[in-house]
Amino acid sequence: MNPVVGLDISKGESQVQAFLDKGKPFRKSFKVSHTVEGLSYLVSFLEDVKKESGKKPSIILEATGHYQTPVVHYLEERGYLLIIINPLISYKARGSSLRKVKTDAVDAYLLCELFYKEELEPYKKRGVQLLNLRNLTRQHENITGVTIQTKLQFQAVLEQVFPEYKGVFGDLYSVVSLLTLSEFPSSEDIIKASEETITDKIHELCKSRSIRWAKESAIKLKAAAARNPFEKTVYQSHILSLGMYINMILQYKEHLSKLESEIDALAKEIEEYNIIKSIPGIGEKIAATIISEIGEIDRFTNPKKLVAFAGVDPSVFESGKFTATKNRITKRGSSRLRHALYMAVRCAIRDCRKKKTTDEIIPRNKKMREFYDKKRGEGKPFKVTVIACVNKLLHWIFALLKNRTTFQDLA
Repeated sequence: MNPVVGLDISKGESQVQAFLDKGKPFRKSFKVSHTVEGLSYLVSFLEDVKKESGKKPSIILEATGHYQTPVVHYLEERGYLLIIINPLISYKARGSSLRKVKTDAVDAYLLCELFYKEELEPYKKRGVQLLNLRNLTRQHENITGVTIQTKLQFQAVLEQVFPEYKGVFGDLYSVVSLLTLSEFPSSEDIIKASEETITDKIHELCKSRSIRWAKESAIKLKAAAARNPFEKTVYQSHILSLGMYINMILQYKEHLSKLESEIDALAKEIEEYNIIKSIPGIGEKIAATIISEIGEIDRFTNPKKLVAFAGVDPSVFESGKFTATKNRITKRGSSRLRHALYMAVRCAIRDCRKKKTTDEIIPRNKKMREFYDKKRGEGKPFKVTVIACVNKLLHWIFALLKNRTTFQDLA
């Protein structure tokens, strides 16, 4: 016998259906909660399946993000073979039925049937380090997105209070710039304060710079206040909003800095990180994102599967005598991995100076730039060429990670 148990995972609970062999369901479908009590009952049921069939059952379930985490962890600790499939596979199998029925019990039943129809690979546990790195890089991406939105809202308010402030400091979002604006949010506040007071405040906020620099910044701030079209702030709500956005941006900067140091420290302990970073054009942040999203390379038996996982494989459409000539990429894989690879290629083909003392220009990655120029020479559009470069990069990554070796660029 070849027993299997299908789990239809949802928030806080799972629908369970067991098969002793193909076409032989075992007992009725039931639900278990994702608690210690519920999962221990599931394990006792799995033991009943094992006694009945004489073999430990495999567990098949759909990938459902974080909802599956407690179940996967609990069953892995007890040595069960897990098969986690892409929801697209089960959706396609469900659509082949003439009956339009969608319930948890039916889904669990179909998962068991799918086990006997398809050749499915067992789930390979990602290392704890890779999972931690993935969580950190995704959190960094999320906070970065929120920070960008907050900066846009901050700028919108600043335009209505003190638009001339933008040129006072080199970086509008530096700590000293934001704290100075928090102390003097309007031109009225700056005009009332003396130049010495402003100089002392700026120097206090940024003690790493000289008092001369602080004085120059105070003079610039005074001049900006004199040019500011809003001599008096009519809406105090804008001042309140400005202060809130400044505090939020400063907090986000602190969170991002902490995440970056954690990502850097964790990534340096992973061998794959240094391998990926050896490819010219791939920096620390992109390398950490790539290895955390790929996980263990042993999950992929050939580079084409890695390309499909990234969602940059071309779609194919044929019907009768018709064959589509314009085939877009599938975009069915990891969007975060796809974005990181796109940025890596853009950096790799970019020109840079060989040395700061010379004007000699060379590409960051000669091999990638040669491939890019070749495709552009063939008349390929820019985006098509970049995707082809991403495909090439994935083949390199697969070979490097499999062979545990670093990248060797042209001399």
